[in-house]
Amino acid sequence: MGNEAILRQGVEVKKEGVGVAAWGAIEVKKGKWRGSVCSIVDAPIEKVWNIVSQTKRLPEWMPMVERCTDLSGQDGVPGYVRLVSGFMFPQQDGERSWIKETLLSMDSSTFTYVYAMEASNVGLDGSENSLKLVDYGEDSTLFDWSFEINAIEGASEDSIIDYLGFLYKSCINRIEGAIKAESPK
Repeated sequence: MGNEAILRQGVEVKKEGVGVAAWGAIEVKKGKWRGSVCSIVDAPIEKVWNIVSQTKRLPEWMPMVERCTDLSGQDGVPGYVRLVSGFMFPQQDGERSWIKETLLSMDSSTFTYVYAMEASNVGLDGSENSLKLVDYGEDSTLFDWSFEINAIEGASEDSIIDYLGFLYKSCINRIEGAIKAESPK
């Protein structure tokens, strides 16, 4: 594919009578694979931020994450390092996936953060993920998750980007449930 760009947009998902709009795009340039997933979450931006900005809450909206371990720094402060493990990516030996991540930036006033995948057993070393929330009105939030990974030799670009897109969309789709679970009954 070289430097050509691939764009995919306009996915709409209906689940249990609730409409969830989702968009995605991928771009492949100069040895980097880029993609993004956007979706509307039916919850106010502050509630979504409260869930997605805290490491200890990752398993609530990322079902494949079993454990998050603090390695250094303070959660929410650039330079913070965590080890995330679980079954994010199937391993031939049946072992759990693990990714060491460093928080590069976090801004609660703009509801954004960026983290780098520093090391892993899944081939995503050097990748960066950016999460951005936008108030979409009427107690809904636009969730934009973009990513950039180094090209993986011997892997299919489409397959990797599609898998990451599916994985990230499934996480976003769980946020409403996590918010409802924390609400008083």
